[in-house]
Amino acid sequence: MKKVMVFGSLNMDLTIECDTIPQAGETLEGRGFFTNPGGKGGNQAVAAAKLGAHTYMIARVGKDLFGRQMRESLEGYGVDCTYVSESQHKSTGVAIITRCQGDNRILLSPGANHEIKGQDVDAILKKLGEPGDVFMTQYECSAAAVAESLVSAKRYGLFTLFNPAPAKVISPETYRAVDLLVVNQTECEFLTGIYPEEKESCQRALSRFSAMGAGNAIITLGSRGSISRVGEEIVEISSYSVPNVDTTAAGDAYIGALASALVKGEKMEDCMRYATKAAALTITKQGAQISIPYQNEIDIYFKEESL
Repeated sequence: MKKVMVFGSLNMDLTIECDTIPQAGETLEGRGFFTNPGGKGGNQAVAAAKLGAHTYMIARVGKDLFGRQMRESLEGYGVDCTYVSESQHKSTGVAIITRCQGDNRILLSPGANHEIKGQDVDAILKKLGEPGDVFMTQYECSAAAVAESLVSAKRYGLFTLFNPAPAKVISPETYRAVDLLVVNQTECEFLTGIYPEEKESCQRALSRFSAMGAGNAIITLGSRGSISRVGEEIVEISSYSVPNVDTTAAGDAYIGALASALVKGEKMEDCMRYATKAAALTITKQGAQISIPYQNEIDIYFKEESL
């Protein structure tokens, strides 16, 4: 059975809601504070596992309460944490999230996330990976380790899925190691100089990614869905209208769901549509990993929607 391997960040999210974003030196009253396991790596791994993929997490946490809670939460969702190690020097990563009128602002303290080196990931992939498995990573760990891990995964015959968030420069060698790049509009503009809005600008951006060496790319367009190229055809997937409660994990749910569909051998267009459904249901709840739906929730919700 093919599997998903995620090298990425594990952060404890500390979340609070407010009516307006505080200005410099200003203190405002907030509400609805809660803690929730997150991090792009963890969120994407949970999404893949919740949606039926055999999923491994490659990460590092601190020797602290947040680290223990993080591991327990992942295991509770079915993620294999055999390769989640414990730092002797750094604390678990933390994200401070301010929710305001359906949008959010995030500050990250990476902690132990930046300790893992490319050679550490390579050793795990050499032992665990098999051709056809999906390897997924982001940019919340060391950029050098991420780049090296993609090259390693490609060398071992894995399908590489890269979400370069937060956006950083990608080297030509790294682009050539990427089978599928998934970016939002802001990340796309940073990497290509093109803000993808209408179909024509999206096509130019997709062509730019291809010219830079990526095997394929998907651009997510928020409430307008996502777009990619399959062969010579441009594929556009519309979004679904749902109540917008919290967008924190929407992008990660999309990517994790995409990986779960890819590892099952689904066609790209079907993978994108499935990922869009997962992301849509995610924003109807507060939090990160807890808000990501299970397979049966997607089946029930969209069956009812079609009636």
